[in-house]
Amino acid sequence: MSEPQTDVSRPSALPTATLLHRTIPQAIIDQNSDEYLDNIEEEWNKKVDLEVETLVDGMVDLVGLASISDKDKFRIAQESFQAEARAESMVRAANTLISITHSMKLLLLLSDEAQIAHRRDAELKVVQEEKAKAKEQVAVLLDELLRGATN
Repeated sequence: MSEPQTDVSRPSALPTATLLHRTIPQAIIDQNSDEYLDNIEEEWNKKVDLEVETLVDGMVDLVGLASISDKDKFRIAQESFQAEARAESMVRAANTLISITHSMKLLLLLSDEAQIAHRRDAELKVVQEEKAKAKEQVAVLLDELLRGATN
C-alpha cells in the first residue's frame, strides 16, 4: 500500500533562505532595558533635531533669496528654482516631523500601562519616604530650637 497523498503543505528548510537575515551586534544584545530605551530616545531626538535644522536652514535661505534688488530674468528664474527646491525640502521635513509625532503618539497609546503605573507608584513611594524624613528632620530641629529658647 502506498502512503495517502494530500495537498497540505509541508514546511521545509530552504538552504539559501537568507531574506531579512540581520546580524545584531552583541553590544546591543547585552544592553539592559534602560540603556536600550536611552539609545532609542537619543535616536528620536537626533531625527527631530535634523528635521528642525532643515526647516530653519530652509527658512534662512528663503529669506536670503527674497531680497529685492535689480535682477535680470535669468537671476529671477534661478532664485525661483532655488526657492521652490528649498520649499520642497521644508515640506518634506515638516511631513517627517508629523510622521515622527504620529509614531510617538502611537508608542504612548500602545505602551505598557502596567509598567508606567509601576514606575509612578515607585516614584510616589520614594517621594513619600523623602517627605517623612524631611518631617522628622523638621521635628528634631524644632525641638532643638524650642529647648534652646526655654533655657
